[in-house]
Amino acid sequence: MALIFPDQLACFENISGEREVPDHPLVKQTLYDCLHELMDIDGVKHLLTGIEQGDIQIIPRDLASPSPMAQEILNARPYAFLDDAPAEERRTLAVQQRRFMDPQTAADIGRLDPQAIERVKAEAWPAAHTPDELHDALVVLGFLTEAEGERGPLTQWHDTLAHGWANLLEELQLSQRATVLTTPQGTRLWVAAERLQALQLVCAEAQISPAIEAVDSEEATDITMATRELVRSRLEGLGPVTATELALPLSLDATVVEDALNALQQEGFVIQGQFSSNTTSTEWCERGLLARIHRYTLKQLRSEVEPVAPADFMRFLFHWHGLDEPAEGENALQRVLLQLEGLTLPAASWEEDILPTRLHPYLSSDLDKLCSSGKIVWLRLQPPLTGKQKKRKSPAIKTTPITFIARTHLPHWRAYSALQDINALNLTSTAHKVYAALQQWGASFFEDLLAETGMLKSQLEEALGELTAWGLITSDSYQGLRTLITPQHVQRRRSRRFHLNDQLAAAGRWSLLRPLVTSERDYPHVEHIATVLLRRYGVVFRKLLEQENGLPSWRELLYIYRRMEARGELRGGRFVQGFAGEQFALPEAVSKLRSLRNNPTSGDLVAISAADPLNLTGLITTGKRIPTLPNHRVLYRDGVPIATSAGNNVTLLEAIEPDKEWQIRNLLLRKHNPSAFHAPPRRPV
Repeated sequence: MALIFPDQLACFENISGEREVPDHPLVKQTLYDCLHELMDIDGVKHLLTGIEQGDIQIIPRDLASPSPMAQEILNARPYAFLDDAPAEERRTLAVQQRRFMDPQTAADIGRLDPQAIERVKAEAWPAAHTPDELHDALVVLGFLTEAEGERGPLTQWHDTLAHGWANLLEELQLSQRATVLTTPQGTRLWVAAERLQALQLVCAEAQISPAIEAVDSEEATDITMATRELVRSRLEGLGPVTATELALPLSLDATVVEDALNALQQEGFVIQGQFSSNTTSTEWCERGLLARIHRYTLKQLRSEVEPVAPADFMRFLFHWHGLDEPAEGENALQRVLLQLEGLTLPAASWEEDILPTRLHPYLSSDLDKLCSSGKIVWLRLQPPLTGKQKKRKSPAIKTTPITFIARTHLPHWRAYSALQDINALNLTSTAHKVYAALQQWGASFFEDLLAETGMLKSQLEEALGELTAWGLITSDSYQGLRTLITPQHVQRRRSRRFHLNDQLAAAGRWSLLRPLVTSERDYPHVEHIATVLLRRYGVVFRKLLEQENGLPSWRELLYIYRRMEARGELRGGRFVQGFAGEQFALPEAVSKLRSLRNNPTSGDLVAISAADPLNLTGLITTGKRIPTLPNHRVLYRDGVPIATSAGNNVTLLEAIEPDKEWQIRNLLLRKHNPSAFHAPPRRPV
C-alpha cells in the first residue's frame, strides 16, 4: 500500500488514466522522488541508527498539550491516515492543542507575568527606615552592594525622615554593628557583624573599613557552607536571578555559585528555570517567592477574562454539546457518551431526546455496537433507597435512571456510588433465583437463563427488570434495556414487523456488576471525575454542579482544579456573571466564550428536553426550575428560556409576538424523530 499525496495524483492520472497507482517504472520513480523530497529519509535513517546504537538519548516529558513537533504530526490529518473515515471522526481531533505554531511561542506559555515578578521583588526587598531595620536587612540578605544601599527601597513610597540608607549605615558603623567590605575588584559591600565572618571566608583578600569584631557564626565553618548560606540569603530578597548575577558582587566564579545553587535545589529551597521574558539564561528563584509570583500571574490571567452573562453561557453550552452542528457516526457517538459520562438520566430519554439532538442521524445500532464491544457499559449507577423500590410487574420503566460509562472508567464512579448488598434489598424470589444463576454461571444469554432457572419468559423478563432497577446487572448491548422499558404491545408489534420471536434474545449476555476492589476515594478517582465535568461543561463552578449526583465534594474538586490550573491545563477566573466562588475553564472554552460575547445575538431558537443536562433553568438562568421530566420541553431564545411544554400544554415565560407564537408552539410540540427502530441481527439457529 502506498501513500499518494493529492498534488502528485495528477501525474499518475496522466500516465495511466486511473486513480490507482499502476505498476509502472515511471510512476514508482515519481512516487519515490516525491516521498524523498517531502521526507528527509537519510535524516530519519541517521536518527533511528543513533537511537539504536545509544548515541542519541530519548528524554520523555509529560506536557499539558502537544509539543510543536507533535502538533505538526496531528495537523497532517488529511495525509497521515489511509482509512476512509470522515475527518470529523479522527481521533486526533480529541487531542487538546494549544494555539502555538513555533517553539518560541510554545516556550512563552511557561513565562511568568513581568509585572508579577517586579511586584514580588519589591515586596521581598527590605524597606528600612531606621538603623535597626537596616541592620535586620543586612542580616537577612547577607550583604548589600553599595549601589543597592544608595538606591534604597524598590517601592515608590518610603519614609523621607530616614534621609537615605547611607546615613543609617553610618550610625551602624559608629555602633560597631556593620561595616563596609571592599573586594579585590573594588566592589563595596555593606555587611552586618553577624555575617562578616562568612564573607571574610568567601572573600579572603577583602578589606574592611572600619574594622569591627565579627560575630561567631555557625555557617562559617568552611568556604562551601559559607558560600551556600550567603547565596541562600541573597535569593530571599532578589527574586529570579542568574548565577552570574549572584557571583558578581562576591568576585566569585559562576561555577562556584552554581554548585551552591544545586545544593540548595536538592534541599528544595530554590527552583531553576527561565522566568523573565528578557533573558535566555537559566534563572534561580527561592521557592516561596516563585509561588507568590505564580499566584500573581494567575490573578493577572484571571483578570484578563471578562465574564459573560448567563444567557451567553447557555449559548456556549448549546455549541459545546454540538446542538447547532450535530455529529455523525459511531466514533462521534462515543465522544458524546464520554462527554455525558456519569450523568443519570431517564432510560427512555437517552434515545428519544438526548442522543438525537447531538447526532444526526442517530442510529440505535451504533449504541449497541459500542456496548457489545465493551467500550461503553450502561447501568443504574444510583440505585433507589432500600425499601423505596416498589414491587411492580416491570420495575425497569422509561423513567428508570440510567448512566453510560466507559468500562475502564467504571471504578472511578463506583467509588462514589457503591454497589448495594443484595442481602439488604427487598427482592422477589424470582430475582434472587436469577441473581444466584448469574453468580454461579457468570454472564449468560437469555436462553441460558431460561434453561438454568426454569422460569417462563415473562417471569425472567420481570426478574431482569427488577435487578436492573436495583443497579445490580447489565447486558452486553443496550437492546436488553431497550426491550425492558418498551411496553409489551410495542414489543409484539416490532416482533411481527421484524419476525423476531424474542427481542431479549438479541440483548447478548446478562451479567452482574462487579463491586470495587477497594472503596477508598483516592486522587485518581477525583481527578477523572473533575476532568469529565470540564469536558461536559467547558466551564465549571459550584452552582453548576448542583444538578449532578454521585460527585466528590466541591472541596475535593477544587483541589484538583487548582493543581490543573497550576499546570496550565485550564484557566481560573470569573467566566460567568452572577455566581460566587472560583470558576475554572478549558482554554478552548475561554476562546469560544469570548467570541460569543462579541457576536451579537440573532434570535436563535433551541428546544431541548427537560431531562437534558442543559436544562439549567433555575440554576444558571433566572426563573423557576423546570422539572427534569422526559415529557417536558424547554425553548430557549438566545440562551434565555421563553416557553415550556408539558405534554400538549405550552406555557409562555415571556411575551411573544402573535406571528411567532405558532413557531414556538411547533418547536415545543414537535416530536423528535430519532432513528427508526433497528432490528437486532438474528442469531444463528
